[in-house]
Amino acid sequence: MDTPDHFITVRVHDQEISPQLVGLCVGYELGEWRAEQFADHVMEWLPEFALTQKELESIQSGNVVSLMRRAAKNVYATKKFESRGEFGELFLHAAIRQVFGSMPAISKIYYKTARNETVKGFDAVHVVDGNDGLELWLGEVKLYKDIGRAISDVVEELHAHTQRDYLRDEFLLIRGKVDDDWPHAEALKSLISPNTSLDQVFAKAVIPVLLTYDSSCVKTHDRCSQDYCEQFEAEVRKHYHNFATRNLPSLDIHLFLLPLKSKDELVGLLHQKLEAWQNL
Repeated sequence: MDTPDHFITVRVHDQEISPQLVGLCVGYELGEWRAEQFADHVMEWLPEFALTQKELESIQSGNVVSLMRRAAKNVYATKKFESRGEFGELFLHAAIRQVFGSMPAISKIYYKTARNETVKGFDAVHVVDGNDGLELWLGEVKLYKDIGRAISDVVEELHAHTQRDYLRDEFLLIRGKVDDDWPHAEALKSLISPNTSLDQVFAKAVIPVLLTYDSSCVKTHDRCSQDYCEQFEAEVRKHYHNFATRNLPSLDIHLFLLPLKSKDELVGLLHQKLEAWQNL
């Protein structure tokens, strides 16, 4: 499956620690943090994030605009965008696709029963075709300004979302939403079958966690200088330590940290672009 060209720089990627750490950098242009450019890039992921497999495969010159409009409307249609989490889910989708070559199994959007409904549960359901077979990637994201609050809230959710009853309910929903035409449909359905022990599932599961926050490092620089890169790494490793020393579930967790200059500014830009696509 083709993907948009890479935009975000993976400035820190430490695979020798557990949880693994990925620090994502948006960068600067002409002295300004690239909020507008990042928002444009994020919208390039929208069709893959918000359309079904069949819709994606049907895209051609005659329907590309109508399908993009549908993808934008599938996300949400409300002015109360500041407290919604769909853009965070879109960031997580793009990050794990870019860094680990994952393949989306379903979009959380298809859990919805009505427009504008907010949905609980995992924020991404992807797979990675690894050396030992199919890995199930169940993502969590917090699109926050305060990193301390983001860490506390996501740790609480990690424990809640890895309980047996919760997982069984989630797997039932996922099985019902997987497109039978998707290449890994049967393998995924078998992995999350009620007849498969959760011990086997956990052996094949990865939990990518993406946290955003308003960053003092990003705010005090205007280019990706050596000083910036050193401060960037020091900052994300400090927040990683805060996360990693919590009481985490015994699972394979990958922490993605995405420092922002202003979460409010970025979400406002994304909302404007989403509205423009909805009104094509």
